[in-house]
Amino acid sequence: MTDTARTSLESDDGGLPLPAELVDLLRSAATCYLSTVMPDGSPQLTQTWVDTDGVDVLINTVTGHQKARNVRREPRVSLVVSSPVRPSRYVEIRGLVTAATTEGAEEHIEALAQRYLGGPYPWYGGRREQRVVLRISPRKINTMG
Repeated sequence: MTDTARTSLESDDGGLPLPAELVDLLRSAATCYLSTVMPDGSPQLTQTWVDTDGVDVLINTVTGHQKARNVRREPRVSLVVSSPVRPSRYVEIRGLVTAATTEGAEEHIEALAQRYLGGPYPWYGGRREQRVVLRISPRKINTMG
């Protein structure tokens, strides 16, 4: 994320490498909004925590939540991540959910809670909710600010 007004990267044939500055942003306590597609084609938007493994974007959610149901049917998503220090500076990532796994999801949400809350995850819906990590492969990256 350079200080240029706007930049864009795109790939039609697979994943798009994440620039180092974007990896840093995704590993911070940045605000993220994830857009999925409802069964009727309308958009569904959720504020969520965000992470990366350095290649893909990772979103941790509950298996029964709307966004998880939506991506099982339609894997195309868009997300916006804004800088915690300069919210008008943001990155839009359009991509595909290429995997959804419950393996390691509880440990992942605990690590995210440390980053975002500074403590353990409060398990808002109770411990019986099953967590899932969505793996998003970027296809287009737009930077603003």
